[in-house]
Amino acid sequence: MSKSNFIFVTGGVTSSLGKGIVASSLGNLFKSRGYSTTILKLDPYLNVDPGTLNPYEHGECYVTKDGAETDLDLGHYERFLNIPTSQLNNVTTGSIYKSVIERERKGDFLGKTVQVIPHITDEIKRRILLLETQKKFQIIIVEIGGTVGDIESLPYIEALRQFKFERKNDVAVIHLTLLPFLSSTGELKTKPTQHSVKTMLQSGVQPDIIVCRTEHTLNDSVKQKIALFCNVDYNSVIESINAETIYEVPLLMLQQKLDAVVAEKLGIQKINRINNVIWKKRLKKFKDAEKELTIAIIGKYVELKDSYKSIYESLIHASAFLGKGILIKWIHSEKINSRNIANQMRDCHGVIIAPGFGGRGIDGKLIAVKYIRENNIPFLGICLGMQVAVIEFFRNVCGYKTAHSVEMNTETKYPIIDLMKTQIEVVDKGGTMRLGTYVCKLDKNSKCYDAYQNEYIEERHRHRYELNNDYAEQLVSHGMDLVGYHEDLNLVEIIEVKNHPWFVGVQFHPEYQSSFIQPHPLFTSFINASLLNK
Repeated sequence: MSKSNFIFVTGGVTSSLGKGIVASSLGNLFKSRGYSTTILKLDPYLNVDPGTLNPYEHGECYVTKDGAETDLDLGHYERFLNIPTSQLNNVTTGSIYKSVIERERKGDFLGKTVQVIPHITDEIKRRILLLETQKKFQIIIVEIGGTVGDIESLPYIEALRQFKFERKNDVAVIHLTLLPFLSSTGELKTKPTQHSVKTMLQSGVQPDIIVCRTEHTLNDSVKQKIALFCNVDYNSVIESINAETIYEVPLLMLQQKLDAVVAEKLGIQKINRINNVIWKKRLKKFKDAEKELTIAIIGKYVELKDSYKSIYESLIHASAFLGKGILIKWIHSEKINSRNIANQMRDCHGVIIAPGFGGRGIDGKLIAVKYIRENNIPFLGICLGMQVAVIEFFRNVCGYKTAHSVEMNTETKYPIIDLMKTQIEVVDKGGTMRLGTYVCKLDKNSKCYDAYQNEYIEERHRHRYELNNDYAEQLVSHGMDLVGYHEDLNLVEIIEVKNHPWFVGVQFHPEYQSSFIQPHPLFTSFINASLLNK
């Protein structure tokens, strides 16, 4: 295949059906068959990126290796394909319009009326093709966010129509839809699917494959009905039934022959043999493992667990790798106080304090860290979680009772966490943090070095505030080890506490580099420490 083959994944009837998981599972199957594969997300919202969105709005903001703030589905892509994505893998309507308007201001369209068609749709197609021209993947899966029929999605569906017309046999379209089950009649209803496909047909796009999200197995009559009314082959009606874990979905899609059907639509005459032995072994270990551990995740967005999606999945990866089942206990940081902290921590074998921004819930996190540190509970603090650990230690061990982060208290006398010097002149909020991958040097006499087994590591960042080196000496003299540095800017990246079984705070986000096949070493080390604590 000299050119790339493109597989578009659209959704109908309702949002949150799992387009990202279906796209990731299909990518996993093609990659397991030896095809170089990647996935692109087209997001219909007008934000240039999700970096300024509240997690309640859009879940976790995922950060790529090259520093792009992206949709959380890119995390699924990396976790299923075990390859890094980049800024090329996430496109938003905001970024499309921004690019077109900037070109208009420069005079690129002099004499022309700038319109959605062709200028916006051309820019969408240009972004899609960058993965073919710059990265040269064999298989490019394109997930279109939102639901068919949404006003926001119309330019993307039109771009898809044009793309399919221009590339013809290089393009296959998968439409993911919902088959609701009516308990009163005991039957699956296909009408929502029919209407969803009809909406696509009104935009000039005929799906090649229908993937049906369902809680019940499809019988032949249901599949035949969908095939007849939606203009697809019987074999192109694919069942996507609820799974015990998202990591089972690739195997379920393999059983349904989704990848083989797609390959046939793309004209791939003889599909490569699959090699997914490691994936199946890892999945079996995960499903067979008894729930031995309870790990607490403390944060202020725990009502929406997608806010901490990558952390949760990283724990699953470590659990599957070690064959040790875990239960996750979600604790809202605003509901922690000095009276209930012992009860909150009673059954926890390890605790993670999650990243975030702002002062809401900080007092609860500080109370939790003090209890964790004094009671020798394994601890992992991520980004703000590390900063909270430093504040607590500086207050209660070093004796600076009013110490704080400048983010929460600009007037604090002891700014143990301060704004980075490179951020002082920054005004805009979007895309201006310290983002992407940076190198960190580890102290060889540290628990983190034992985990990584490497003196130099690369990790992804998303922050504006940093440990204030003016107070480093006091921290070290009182028993906190500063074991990881970014040498160029002399930034502290990792802290550990002496005389504690496993107390680690990291300024970066290790969860962004964990996958089902390659769990992150910090999470496996943390789980092992929690096992010892049990």
